[in-house]
Order: sequence, then C-alpha cells, then structure tokens
Amino acid sequence: MSKQITTIPARQFARDLAGAKRAADMGPVLITDRGHPAYALLRIDDFYELGGSRQPSRSLLELMDGLPDTTGMDFEPPRLIDQPSAADLD
Repeated sequence: MSKQITTIPARQFARDLAGAKRAADMGPVLITDRGHPAYALLRIDDFYELGGSRQPSRSLLELMDGLPDTTGMDFEPPRLIDQPSAADLD
C-alpha cells in the first residue's frame, strides 16, 4: 500500500486533531504555517523506520543498568555553606 502525504493548515490541525491522526494512518501529514510546511506528523512506526530502527531508544533505567559497578566508590558531596533565605515577594 502506497503512503499518501496529506497537508493540513495549522488552524485545521488545532481544530481537528483526530482527523490529522486518521490522515497519519495513511501517510505523513504536513502541517503548514502561513502556507509553508512547518511540522510533520507520523505514526510512531514510520518514525522508527526513518531512523533505521524498529525499537524506541532504551529507557533511562536500562541505560543506568548498563553503567559499571560503583560498589566501594566513596562519594561525599560538599555541604552547603550558604543557606538560602526566603524570598521577599512584597
């Protein structure tokens, strides 16, 4: 099935998000601002395909799990010497 590119003015996009999402099911949606393409709306699968990947980026937790073991590493953050004072909003 060939993908169809749809162009939608920004005002119409703001009024009919559901319609823009339905159009994105058929192919990319170009959102125009003053007649010029300004944004593109894609299905997430199409977005990943553009990047050459079918999977999203790893989560922060997965990245942290991949860090080297820090057991035994000492970390002593410096104490705050100057205590912040309350802001005077009057």
